[in-house]
Amino acid sequence: MRLVLDTNVLIAAVVADGLCRDLVRRRLEPHTLITSQVLLDELREKLVEKFAVKAKDIPFLRAYEARVEFVEPAHLDAKLCRDPDDLAVLGTAIAGKADCIITGDDDLLVLVEYQGISILTPRQWLEAQEKPSSGK
Repeated sequence: MRLVLDTNVLIAAVVADGLCRDLVRRRLEPHTLITSQVLLDELREKLVEKFAVKAKDIPFLRAYEARVEFVEPAHLDAKLCRDPDDLAVLGTAIAGKADCIITGDDDLLVLVEYQGISILTPRQWLEAQEKPSSGK
């Protein structure tokens, strides 16, 4: 499965022990992670701005950068979502041919899916992974 992890999921994985950290550390290995430079820059910016943590001081970020597939986000109509900042997430998912966006952002979650790309919370994604396959 090809996945885009929204910045809020990655921040939660870095700063708090819990569902997002478990998801990132233990559940994503068989999947392809997709990001863009704009999302990575946003992650670094938020870590400094909100938590006074520099990206170079977080080993997880170096490992994440080494593992992800980078794409240039597709350009989308600004009217597509309530928060224009979320266009980068959607554009990254489209350019990367993602199957799913994992996010905690209500402005994205309200879309449910976009161009065949599911938009799920971390818990929803984990629950979907734990369901038995329907044999398709």
